[in-house]
Amino acid sequence: MGRIDEGIIWEYRLSRAVVAACCGAGLALSGVVLQALLRNALADPYLLGISVGASTGAVAVTVAGIGAGAVSLAVGAFAGAVLAFVVVAVLARAAGGGTGVQAAGVIILAGIAGSQLFNALTAFLIAKSANAEQARGIMFWLLGNLSGVRWEDAVFAIPAALLGVIVCVWHIRALDAFTFGADSAASLGISVRRVQVLLIGITAVMTAAMVSMVGSIGFVGLVIPHAMRLVVGARHERLVPASALAGAVFLIASDILSRVLIPGQVLPIGVITALVGAPAFALILIRGRHSK
Repeated sequence: MGRIDEGIIWEYRLSRAVVAACCGAGLALSGVVLQALLRNALADPYLLGISVGASTGAVAVTVAGIGAGAVSLAVGAFAGAVLAFVVVAVLARAAGGGTGVQAAGVIILAGIAGSQLFNALTAFLIAKSANAEQARGIMFWLLGNLSGVRWEDAVFAIPAALLGVIVCVWHIRALDAFTFGADSAASLGISVRRVQVLLIGITAVMTAAMVSMVGSIGFVGLVIPHAMRLVVGARHERLVPASALAGAVFLIASDILSRVLIPGQVLPIGVITALVGAPAFALILIRGRHSK
């Protein structure tokens, strides 16, 4: 193997695979956490507007110049992710979420509304501040793009993913308790508000970190936790590591497909995750209905 081949494998292929693995693991864990805390099978960073908000924050910093260069892309993405979740939470609370299925429906509707709001803000910023070439590049990036990642991104992605894994593993008992409701968690001596803030915060951190590097990628946080529940069960001591591993493998495989599906052309990775994730989620729903 020549030096050129070694350089391609080490500097391009391997760094890309590492970042894809970290992003897949982080998004899958975010889905696990949100589904447990909100007791909602449809909760994930994309549907609740966290991914879209992170994209808006990243675009605001890079294109609109908000922060005058003093705010980094990652900080902008994190601020957008947190702001989007706050908007969704306030909207759901104002709508009077109720309990059970009604609360789940209100949260999902609030997430859809928040996602559309931040999608509109992103489109407005692009139309106002970007030229045609910038707009094309940003739209491709927003659909998920690993083409530009290098080891500098991996140095940022690895700690974010590891932090998420450690926090989730440390709070496995709390995640199990939250699946039965906040009251059940409180009866077991869990500090409900503190744990909720911490876990939602780590979800926002992971989502913002991944979006700032690869754009907004859907279906990973939604499909992977459900698929792993069918394999390892609902106990988080198995679900957390299984989802992290499956998410990493899924995004690496999706990245490979995005480069080989159409010869000579690279598809946005978000297109691949949607093409695979949507039918997979439909099959999971059908199987879950027949198993009842």
